[in-house]
Amino acid sequence: MTEPRTSLTPQQPPVAAGTDPTGRLPRAALGVSDIVFFVVAAAAPLTVMAGIAPLAILFGGIGAPVAYLTVGVVLCLFAVGFTAMTPYIRNAGAFYSYVARGLGRPAGLGAALLAVFSYNALQIGTYGAFGFFAAATADDLLGVDLPWPVYAFAGIAAVWFLGFRSIHVGAKVLAALLIAETAVLALLAGAILVKGGANGLSLASFAPSHVFTSQMSAPLGLAVAAFIGFEATALYREEARDPDRTVPRATYLAVGFLGLFYTFVVWVVVQAFGDDRAVGAAAQNPAEMFFTAMTRYVGGWATDLQRVLIVSSLLASLLAFHNAITRYGYALSAEGVAPAALGRVHPRHGSPWVAGIAQTVLAVVVTAVFAAIGVHPYNEFLLWVNTPGVVGILALQTLAACAVAAFFRRNTGAHTAGRLRTVAAPVAAAVLLAVITALVCTRLSLFTGAAPVVNWTLVALTPLVFATGVVLALRIRRNRPDVYAGLATTDVDSV
Repeated sequence: MTEPRTSLTPQQPPVAAGTDPTGRLPRAALGVSDIVFFVVAAAAPLTVMAGIAPLAILFGGIGAPVAYLTVGVVLCLFAVGFTAMTPYIRNAGAFYSYVARGLGRPAGLGAALLAVFSYNALQIGTYGAFGFFAAATADDLLGVDLPWPVYAFAGIAAVWFLGFRSIHVGAKVLAALLIAETAVLALLAGAILVKGGANGLSLASFAPSHVFTSQMSAPLGLAVAAFIGFEATALYREEARDPDRTVPRATYLAVGFLGLFYTFVVWVVVQAFGDDRAVGAAAQNPAEMFFTAMTRYVGGWATDLQRVLIVSSLLASLLAFHNAITRYGYALSAEGVAPAALGRVHPRHGSPWVAGIAQTVLAVVVTAVFAAIGVHPYNEFLLWVNTPGVVGILALQTLAACAVAAFFRRNTGAHTAGRLRTVAAPVAAAVLLAVITALVCTRLSLFTGAAPVVNWTLVALTPLVFATGVVLALRIRRNRPDVYAGLATTDVDSV
């Protein structure tokens, strides 16, 4: 059975306000800024800066800011092809839809399962970090000493409730939390710039002697995790106003903001300690590097605020990932692959509420298991569960870039966007993303601190899950050809 050709005539979708009684997600709910808030919040800027950036400085030296800039440039290349294909994708399956249209339905369903697995790994593992930081913050600031699972389960309940409510509620909460965490980082950066850093301001971080070194592979691997989730802009197509414009703009804004903001903040923190002492400060206590800088340049009150905002940053990330997961379940349900119940939309709130319950139950079970066996919530729960998610998303980005190039090569009539966007950019992105994925896999101990056998087992989950999806697609083609024919073809813009 041959793959149907995709329509090469993008159409402007009709706009109808409110929740559709047929069970579709509500139309005309999200603008560019709303989607950007969802995507940037998933990256948890304050958490990845305070918690991960010091490790990038420790392993990569003062050239670490360039690692974030490099990853941002690579993902901008990816976005060029990704957004060029956006007008020809009419459903809300994101990676699933792109890969299916470009590389075929079996690869597409493999990508769908890998996306669901990866986003769940990223989201559920983050409950470990949420419980850890919430418990420490409550103990330090309030003298309340409770075990981390109490806070983790409270976070699960809060995320379920916010995800159950309308997308407008989630967007407003994420906007408030994201503005707060960005503001505290901007406060720190401003204070360091005004006071001139430890030894004056220097651009040595961008000098070739500090950038083109063998040790830069380590911060590249750490930097890529800071951008996880930006491609989820396409998941909100059905809920976006004028998606053919909203989705591309949100994608560029999200990756552009993250790349420039991360690069700037890491450079400023290097200045806070000086080019000659920044690596030593990171080595002495990486977990406290940003807090030390905040206390030194702003004051203890700001450090306390920063600790609270890390907790809210993690909550925002958890909610953003939860929304992404439930919309994958919704998309797969709409095409008959996942159980029909996952596609049910709440008649009042317009949310895929059954998919939300299913994801929440899974989070409760996994968190309870890790709590029961007594693992450390950050060093083991977070890192072991998150790591296969990071590898999976990188693999999906590489597949999606290949899919864009294959799609436009097969549909030559779609070259109105120009060969730079439809051929050169996606091919370059695919090669660079494959290299970054390999670097991450070979330096996985930086994420997990585990033995090689554990690391390679975590890496092996990505091809295993993808292959399971491919096999499932082939079984569907044999046993349910009508369902197979409809994979990645649902047109959410026509309803």
